[in-house]
Amino acid sequence: MVFFGSARFRGREEADHALELLDNTGSSRLAPSHEQPASGPEIAAGKATELQRKRAVAAVEMARYYEDARRLSGLLTQWAKGIPSRRHRFVVTSGGGPGIMEAANRGAYEAGGKTIGMNIRLPFEQLPNPYITPSLNFEFHYFFMRKLWFAYLAKALVVFPGGFGTMDEMFEILTLAQTHKLAKKITVVIYGLDYWKRVLNLDALVDTGAIAPKDMELFQFADTPEQAFEILRRGLTENHLEPEAAAEKKGESQKTPLTTPAVGELLEGWTVEDFLGPDLAKTRK
Repeated sequence: MVFFGSARFRGREEADHALELLDNTGSSRLAPSHEQPASGPEIAAGKATELQRKRAVAAVEMARYYEDARRLSGLLTQWAKGIPSRRHRFVVTSGGGPGIMEAANRGAYEAGGKTIGMNIRLPFEQLPNPYITPSLNFEFHYFFMRKLWFAYLAKALVVFPGGFGTMDEMFEILTLAQTHKLAKKITVVIYGLDYWKRVLNLDALVDTGAIAPKDMELFQFADTPEQAFEILRRGLTENHLEPEAAAEKKGESQKTPLTTPAVGELLEGWTVEDFLGPDLAKTRK
């Protein structure tokens, strides 16, 4: 279960004191003072610029999205922990950095679940957030390899408000789903209707014929953690849990035995799916 969203915003506990924007996506440095949200006294004294006033309002909204991502991640993790399985069936995954990514990992951590971070090495300093399960903390050098693993293993995607990186990753997944290049069905939730309606005019793509009307069915909007959770739970159940249970009931196993002698000796009785997981062991041709 992959979470995308801005790396530049902090949690509500920090917003209630002195929320500060980061210099760049994933950076540990703060943005210049003239780009920071204005404080109440600065606005009252007339010292804030128009950009600072706008960002003061936006800062509160973005902090809300951090808390919503944190709660949604916790809801999903609690639900996933109750699914009978040899492995952790669904695990919250993020880009491993700060902001919405941190909120996703944090919610899963606080719910007592494992959580994955796929960090990216950048020219400026970026450190993984502290809520990632240590053994599931990965670092990538190339964006394309990181996006490959996001797309290949994801069963569901939640897109919170963000910038260029968030939109790049979101449209990558939507394009793969649109062109049937994914090996499985994926549930996509775009979180924060008001934000995304201001940023993107997806209806214009339909009106101009750039995409088909049915392409709008590739995703759903949500505005509360509970609403998003129900969409994701339903999608994960219908697209993955129910088909798997039906296949097991009918005895229609599609597992491929390991044939390499050395591996077979080490993992006797295991299958490719047991070792790599069901989605690494197969792909759509």
